[in-house]
Amino acid sequence: MADFSVKKIDELEAIYHGSFKRARAELGVESFGMQIFDMPPSADFYPEHNHEHDGQEEVYIALSGSAEIVIDGESFALDADTIVRVGPDTTRKIIPGDQGIRILAIGGMPGKVYTPPEFTVLGTPEPAPTAG
Repeated sequence: MADFSVKKIDELEAIYHGSFKRARAELGVESFGMQIFDMPPSADFYPEHNHEHDGQEEVYIALSGSAEIVIDGESFALDADTIVRVGPDTTRKIIPGDQGIRILAIGGMPGKVYTPPEFTVLGTPEPAPTAG
């Protein structure tokens, strides 16, 4: 029996007003993290953060549109011609461009078994906003 999943991006379960799509869970991926972010122009909801707490490295791929990604204070273009990897201890923030951006974000913990964060599980409520 075949083992595969096919989904339309705009039909994926989403939180944060539709901007965070639970792609990993919808496709049944268990070995790494994978989400899709839809960020309109001027959106400022993607927090500056790192992953020191869980050791996750991330790769960002622009599916459409463009953005600026600020990595440890240095800005880089994030568009269809650029792919970005950020290590766990490195701070990152995404600032969408004039047309907004749709990003595929892939994450995993080098040398560790991936454990999905609870908020990425289908049907769980979105986390409450945090101060800061």
